[in-house]
Amino acid sequence: MNFLIFLLVGLIAGAIAKAVMPGSRSEPSGWIMTMILGVVGAFVGGWLGSFITPSAGAAGAFNLMGILWATIGAVIVIAVLRLFNRSAV
Repeated sequence: MNFLIFLLVGLIAGAIAKAVMPGSRSEPSGWIMTMILGVVGAFVGGWLGSFITPSAGAAGAFNLMGILWATIGAVIVIAVLRLFNRSAV
């Protein structure tokens, strides 16, 4: 059950991150890619949050702070992916 909640938080965080940082038509999109970005962002957000506040490490939790940290992590992941995609072109 925790895995499904983590995927739901990832989907929400990925959708918010993509709304904050809309991409071009050449970037991959879709709900699966959004979920992957959100789940990876949840790991990154939880890792960063654990350095800032000890209780913020639960980025996969289905609450406001969990979604916030997962969204911050997803925005960072999108920014890093765009950085590497621009340098490859």
